[in-house]
Amino acid sequence: MGGGHGLANTLCAARIYAKSIVAIVSAADDGGSTGRLRAAMGIPAPGDIRKCLVALAGESESERAWARALEYRFESGELEGHALGNLLISGLAASRGDFLWAVSETADLVGAVGQVFPATVDPVSLAGSGPNGSRVGQALIAASGEVASVSLLPAEPEAPAAAVSAIAEADQIILGPGSLYTSVLAALSVPPIRTAVQACRAQVVYVANLRQQIPETSGYSIADHVEALKAHGIDPSVVLCDSREIALGNLGLPFEDVALSDAPGEGHQPARLAAALLNLLP
Repeated sequence: MGGGHGLANTLCAARIYAKSIVAIVSAADDGGSTGRLRAAMGIPAPGDIRKCLVALAGESESERAWARALEYRFESGELEGHALGNLLISGLAASRGDFLWAVSETADLVGAVGQVFPATVDPVSLAGSGPNGSRVGQALIAASGEVASVSLLPAEPEAPAAAVSAIAEADQIILGPGSLYTSVLAALSVPPIRTAVQACRAQVVYVANLRQQIPETSGYSIADHVEALKAHGIDPSVVLCDSREIALGNLGLPFEDVALSDAPGEGHQPARLAAALLNLLP
């Protein structure tokens, strides 16, 4: 669960060891190409969905070609800045009035080896509160820093039923990595999703970012990340982290301190992340 590049990395890791994969993706992103399409068409965010579909794409020549095509970004004209995959998902959704169907059809096109669901059926906006007041909009919140809590507008959005069922049936639930408030907690702020995670018997793993995200989590320890999750009703079973860059703090729950990246600026390496996640399974 989560959004952006972090969740895509987790999916690349999960496909190495998991027999069945379900991605639940924040639908609140409102920046860039996604934001433009949301404003024009009134749909959930397609961009992070696209990244997850590409991460789960099949291995045939045709499937890989489609995955590369979805990532193509136009460089000029009226379409400048748009990713082809965002346009495809949005166009399919408009043609039938069904965003979930559009995601499923795109998944078939790339031969996705798992299922991908937006966290909400309908479009939502992220609201953030902090010492300097409240803000609405994922991009604005991410840029402002000093976030204390997030919620969704409308406050009670519908979640895909299949996503909620998948949580109940899961053996392992992986949160992140990614922006703590604007990706991970954005997905977990959907009430049926949060309730399902709270009720599940599966191991809940929080994969922490490798570095502080400035300004969103400037100065945060790993313990601060976990406290933010708990404040939003999520109590992870175990944490995967790399304390070379982010201090543990007073964590108070099991963790695995694993060097998941060798070079500054690199993200999580899927093979190492897969080995660490597999090792955590009971």
